[in-house]
Amino acid sequence: MTLVLPPRLTASAEAVRDAARRRGLRTVQLPTFAVPDGLRAAHLHAGPGFADAVAPALGIALLQAPADWLARLPRAFTRRRIDAVPIQEAYALRRPAFVKSPNDKGIRALVYTDGSRLPGSDEVDPRTPVLVSDVVEFTDEYRLHLLDGAVHTGSRYAEGGRLSLGPLPDGAAAFAEELLAECGATLPSAVVVDVGRVGGRWAVIEANAAWASGVYTADPDRALDVVLRAAGPATALTARDRPFVRVPEGRTTAAD
Repeated sequence: MTLVLPPRLTASAEAVRDAARRRGLRTVQLPTFAVPDGLRAAHLHAGPGFADAVAPALGIALLQAPADWLARLPRAFTRRRIDAVPIQEAYALRRPAFVKSPNDKGIRALVYTDGSRLPGSDEVDPRTPVLVSDVVEFTDEYRLHLLDGAVHTGSRYAEGGRLSLGPLPDGAAAFAEELLAECGATLPSAVVVDVGRVGGRWAVIEANAAWASGVYTADPDRALDVVLRAAGPATALTARDRPFVRVPEGRTTAAD
């Protein structure tokens, strides 16, 4: 099997690459977003732009949470109001809100004082989906790599809004298990979910595609397990995961 990597590697990507090599996988780091003739690969680990350019040509299916997943979670898991709307609706906001793109970084994740501060229609398609959230402050934040309805590995990545690497506490894992028990069917079999504490209570921060997520201080070998499932051969897709396949912008599914 071959794991494809993008032109530039983060420290996390290097850790995933090294884990793949220890497992006996071949790794190929492409110099550009173009797929060389004759290249065959079953997996990748990269950001959305590279993945969208490369995965279709290689027959790799990219798994991710639905764009409105966070907005559809019960309030008991989010501890805040979250709406999934086209950005043209967010322009009407007249209050501070945290706004971000659901599954990539197209709309910069920030607290916007009101809707007029968002990128305008001259920069983005008015139909572009965004998540609009109440502004809350997470005291500590953790990344969990989930596989087949269980926490596979994870680590702390922030405290007080600043990078702070550390171990995954039992409380974070237990909260994730509660989330999976109630809402696991709404996520692909391999995904990353970030959680944290707001006012002393656990809350979901967001879901991220495992193939595009940093591992921080999580076990890279176990994180690789999640990456390989989250970005693997389309021919190996299960019926359970088929609804969670990412469709690159500008493409349509067969049902469209």
